Amino acid sequence: MPSATITSKGQITLPIEVRRRLGLKQGDKVEFVYDEDGRTVVRPEKTDANSLGKLIGAFPAFKTREEIIAYWREMRGHDELDAKLFGYGDTP
Repeated sequence: MPSATITSKGQITLPIEVRRRLGLKQGDKVEFVYDEDGRTVVRPEKTDANSLGKLIGAFPAFKTREEIIAYWREMRGHDELDAKLFGYGDTP
């Protein structure tokens, strides 16, 4: 398990394996989120929607395809695009 030491100024250096796992590079920002269990989670700050690495932790964890479809419909509504994405309905 990677670890870091806090300096007198309250700073830490994220270990390289953590930066790689989160897709972080120099200049990127991280945010600290508190989960339901009271744990603190470090994740990339959600500022660049075009980078998949920036989306880690942004969406709920889905256990089934049906949960994904229900979430998608709730967020967007049913249309031709989600039919194509999820492979259902009569789309050309």
